[in-house]
Amino acid sequence: MIVLYEHPLSPYAQKVKIALGEKGLAFEARMPDFFGADERFTAANPRQEVPALIDEDTAVFDSTVILEYIEDRWPTPPLLPATPAARARARMLEDLCDTYYEAIVWAIFEITIFQRASGSHAERLLARATEQIAGANAYLERQLGLDPWFGGATFGWADLSIVPVLNAASLTGNTPAPGSRLAAWLDHARARPTVAAVLRAAEESMPGFRMVNQFIESGQFKREYRDHRLEWMVRTGAIDVVMSGLEKQNIRFAHELT
Repeated sequence: MIVLYEHPLSPYAQKVKIALGEKGLAFEARMPDFFGADERFTAANPRQEVPALIDEDTAVFDSTVILEYIEDRWPTPPLLPATPAARARARMLEDLCDTYYEAIVWAIFEITIFQRASGSHAERLLARATEQIAGANAYLERQLGLDPWFGGATFGWADLSIVPVLNAASLTGNTPAPGSRLAAWLDHARARPTVAAVLRAAEESMPGFRMVNQFIESGQFKREYRDHRLEWMVRTGAIDVVMSGLEKQNIRFAHELT
């Protein structure tokens, strides 16, 4: 049995779960114990980030590497398109969502859910995030073109990488423009059974997510400021948020290897 360490709200875990669903693979989803010692999880991923996949004696971490592993291990049905150019394009769209789009949505939750900023400062940061999402959506609209899916006629790698961040952005009120091809694509993707199941699990986990706020405020739980997330804070004028988090000891960076 495949074991996937994940959190239902993680867009990185969501794309892996969609990929497993598209391959028709059964798996056991587990949430690691972030407050205690979960030796199997830390052995599978020394960075202590979700997702981490265990397939018999093989452990794989990093969502992109996991997708590559799934595609190599179970090549049918393929998630990547056939030609080298199309495959590169799918990977580039995934990278854009992982390292640019995700950071914007993540920052919105930092401000609105975890209240890292308030007043006019929060308003300015949220306004900037809204502008950035509009720009990202315009770019994705151009990339989609007239095709039903980002990979052409078939749902695939690019689509399952885009839908988690686009759906999360929509939950913050930043939806694709009404009547746009991107809005139609999102509706189409959400209706897909593999996607619908993942998004439903995310929605059901939201109450618990909001409760984490008290643990963050006390410093018991630390939100990870990955490279692209830290970049967003710096470039958007929120370095004070980072400094405050360091002072309160409720943010962290990547774990050091020992």
